[in-house]
Amino acid sequence: MATTTKESFRVNGEDLLNKIKELIKEGNIRKVIIHDQTGKELMSFPLTLGVVGTLFAPVLAAVGALAALVGECSITVEREETKAG
Repeated sequence: MATTTKESFRVNGEDLLNKIKELIKEGNIRKVIIHDQTGKELMSFPLTLGVVGTLFAPVLAAVGALAALVGECSITVEREETKAG
């Protein structure tokens, strides 16, 4: 049985891209949402298994451009948790 959990992180703009890459490497992330300081959603993208490398490069480029424009922001991730049962 699988459940979805949400977790949020606060990061500075210059750390945004590195944090996104770190989260992608974890592998159990279903969706990433980036919010500004006021809570307004700036960007949202799903992560599906097998979407890596060149297919994901345009999203990382967009995140890099966003990081240059924002100061502090928050990242919310939806994780897929599989429970034995």
